[in-house]
Amino acid sequence: MIDQFRNAVFVDAFYWIAITNPGDSTHVAATAFDTSFSRPNIVTTEEVLTEFLTYFAGRGPMLRKKAAAITAAILTDPSIWVLPQTHESFLAGLALYAARFDKAYSLADCISMQSMRPSPCMLF
Repeated sequence: MIDQFRNAVFVDAFYWIAITNPGDSTHVAATAFDTSFSRPNIVTTEEVLTEFLTYFAGRGPMLRKKAAAITAAILTDPSIWVLPQTHESFLAGLALYAARFDKAYSLADCISMQSMRPSPCMLF
């Protein structure tokens, strides 16, 4: 599986929100990327999906239902690798969050940034 994601791109909640919400200013560009023939495989995290679902929680039943359906599709799409939430990923994100009080990073952003860093257990 790791070989399949060697040249993947990491996407965060911004991307999933743009695809889901036709009223988003980046919807057209995100959808064009998502449906392009040359779209690379995607990596995201469960924390990103939590942030995505939270964004739509209070935006009405139609968008909430759409977000839930998209999340279900993401979880079964073989071209998308969803990194699981772990205690270690939480602690790594928290460490970055605590180290960068000068930034407005959310904890999910920090976990995402830490997830993108190479680690000794990665084979690529």
